[in-house]
Amino acid sequence: MQQTKIFTTTAGRALFALFALLLMSLSGLASAAEPAYREVPAYRTVPLQAFPGDKVSNLTSLDASKPVYIKMWATWCQPCMQQMPHFQKLYQQFGDKVNFVAVNIDINEAPEDIRQVVNKFGLTMPVWRDVEGKLAVQLGLVGTPFSVLLNTAGEQVYSTHESDQALDGFLARLAQGQQLPPASSETLSAAAQQQRLQPFLTGEHYLFISATWCDWYLKESRPVMSAQCQQAQQQLNALAAKFPKVRWTGVVNHLWTDDKALAEFNTLYKMQVPFQIDHHGVLFQHFNVRQIPVLLKVANGKVLQEITDFSNPAQVMSQLAAR
Repeated sequence: MQQTKIFTTTAGRALFALFALLLMSLSGLASAAEPAYREVPAYRTVPLQAFPGDKVSNLTSLDASKPVYIKMWATWCQPCMQQMPHFQKLYQQFGDKVNFVAVNIDINEAPEDIRQVVNKFGLTMPVWRDVEGKLAVQLGLVGTPFSVLLNTAGEQVYSTHESDQALDGFLARLAQGQQLPPASSETLSAAAQQQRLQPFLTGEHYLFISATWCDWYLKESRPVMSAQCQQAQQQLNALAAKFPKVRWTGVVNHLWTDDKALAEFNTLYKMQVPFQIDHHGVLFQHFNVRQIPVLLKVANGKVLQEITDFSNPAQVMSQLAAR
């Protein structure tokens, strides 16, 4: 079976960009129909961890007289690595007039991997980690790399997955002092986020959290993680059958994922557990998921048990039986 590999070819990247634009258009229509579910996000107060070290900061620590360029990335994201030289070049060109921040999304990451990327590309702008995943939710992240430009009022004026002339043009205008108008917001209000969480806030659940792409996309860059994803996904049906009295739900990360990718994923692994896409990363943020795959035992919205090692199926069964 042919899997959906969005970023492995130039055509694939173009397809993803088109898909992202379609998502934005559809979200805009939804926003017009349901205004109560949308609001301007509070970007400036989201806690971020400086790298290296563990100092907590946020966007309010930046020079308020300058616009902001946020680039969200991951060490295992191939297009992110391809864009890093251009990102550093832009910083050298506009860094005196624009606040630059390289924000790692902090999913399946290790400090040494981040350090290697910083050193490899000679990144000299501030590097932060979105350790709680809140900035990703606030900015409506649907895939990396993701560039976001904010004007001096803290409003999002442009966002893109590309590193091209359009991005350069918007950045140059901000650097020249133009106060560009805000773009439409793709984020969810607190009420809408609560609505997404509601099914998991009462009763007992097993949440298996993964991604449709972690088995094949990470195969070369993170082979151990790739193997873990494959092992866990192959075990899931047997685990659910062994403990049928608990409600099982599969959740896949929303990054680079659409309904087609989820359908292929379900078919490939013959999934009997119902899966859903974690749109806007609400569940990832609420349950503080920073590593996939992971199996969570949740009771009344609280995590009671967390399993991340699926290399020994018998041991996983034993852990669940000992609850």
